[in-house]
Amino acid sequence: MRSSEEVVREAYRLAEGDVLDGDGFRALFAEDGTFNDVPNAQTFRGEQIPQALAGLASVFPDIHRELLDVHVLGDVVAVELRIQGTHLGAFPTPIGDIRPTGNRIDVPAADLWYLRAGKVVKFNCYNAANVLLAQIGAAPDFRAAIEAAR
Repeated sequence: MRSSEEVVREAYRLAEGDVLDGDGFRALFAEDGTFNDVPNAQTFRGEQIPQALAGLASVFPDIHRELLDVHVLGDVVAVELRIQGTHLGAFPTPIGDIRPTGNRIDVPAADLWYLRAGKVVKFNCYNAANVLLAQIGAAPDFRAAIEAAR
């Protein structure tokens, strides 16, 4: 059986834009495993997991994760990383798509991977979504938020 670190490093390899193997990524998870995009309050299970990877890669086809630090504490793997890529696809929002800008992203993130018997049972991704949005030119609209609160 592979070590927890080996499983996690394989997950990152399979999620790279030039590899993008959603089914292989999903196979690293336990049957009831979850992928939690914490900043966006989204949880993916089962066949939603490869769809989540494909969705992000459709926006940033050259997506890459630069692993800065990897720490293993038994069956828990903590990773500090940077999510990088080029905004070449439509970025979906609740009110419509943000058209591709060609802008590069370099987003700080931290991931916590929880494993059991060599399978991922929970993957919590904490990415700086505000940094990503600013880098693709979608800065927050503070004026509208202030006016809406009045």
